Amino acid sequence: MGLPQQRFPSPALPAGPAAAGCRPELRGQSWALLPAMGLCHFALALLVLLEVVAHVDTQKMVRAQCGARPRACNSIHFLLLPALPLSHGLQFSQKQHQVCRDRRLKAGSKKCPSEKTTAWAKYPHRMDSLQKQDLRRPKIHGSVRVSPYQPPTLASLQRLLWVRRAAMLNHINEVWPNLFLGDAYAARDKNKLTQLGITHVVNVAAGKFQVDTGAKFYRGMPLEYYGIEADDNPFFDLSVYFLPVARYIRSALSVPQGRVLVHCAMGVSRSATVVLAFLMICENMTLVEAIQTVQAHRDICPNSGFLRQLQVLDNRLGRETGRL
Repeated sequence: MGLPQQRFPSPALPAGPAAAGCRPELRGQSWALLPAMGLCHFALALLVLLEVVAHVDTQKMVRAQCGARPRACNSIHFLLLPALPLSHGLQFSQKQHQVCRDRRLKAGSKKCPSEKTTAWAKYPHRMDSLQKQDLRRPKIHGSVRVSPYQPPTLASLQRLLWVRRAAMLNHINEVWPNLFLGDAYAARDKNKLTQLGITHVVNVAAGKFQVDTGAKFYRGMPLEYYGIEADDNPFFDLSVYFLPVARYIRSALSVPQGRVLVHCAMGVSRSATVVLAFLMICENMTLVEAIQTVQAHRDICPNSGFLRQLQVLDNRLGRETGRL
């Protein structure tokens, strides 16, 4: 048989100015019972909450508790911080500072620990900004992987060449600074060459049955001649001239006021292939970039055999430069 539980009567709530405003039946009781009841900091925080919400004057109670328990005043501040709005917290902080100033003036003591202005009370807008920044998640961007250079196929190069870019096809066009691409008509027009200030001529269609100009044709003119006997045939190996012609063009352009004309019969296949090789070797361009550069000023159409030779050059330069 178990022992009967002993029931203790619930202690009556202490009444005072705060309780009198809410419960009329508790009026007349004294605050003297408050220390005897052994209320904790939480109870004191509730009473101050009544003061803030119901506008009840409990200044005497706060002063009495600060005198008996100085740490309680500091605890109330943190108990009410997450529950009260910011404006109520500021009102309580101001009242707490006023109580501490009154105690300091009466007792002549040093600055009350609870009088120190908190950061959120002094700069509420700054603390609000800091709290928002603390809640933000850092954005993590994935690393961008640059895909390696993909050598173009023959079909893609032919489609690129079919796109008409230049406004019109002239006998001669400047496709790179001081580098001109033209046909046989432009190569034989001495007046035009003099007007343009051409100093070097590269003939990629030299020969008796082709554009037979030669050094004798330009005798008496201040220019140099370089001839290559090449056929516009897909099976002709023009790649053996890529490097020597590129070096010659680079040397000619390095001369002060040097201007170079590269031509063949039509100025679209053999001479265009040599100019593309020069841009790839000396200007560090890919095959696609070289085609786009030339096509911006003149339409070109190297035959399929020359395109394959340029593909081989593009792959070799890509391996040497680390592009592939």
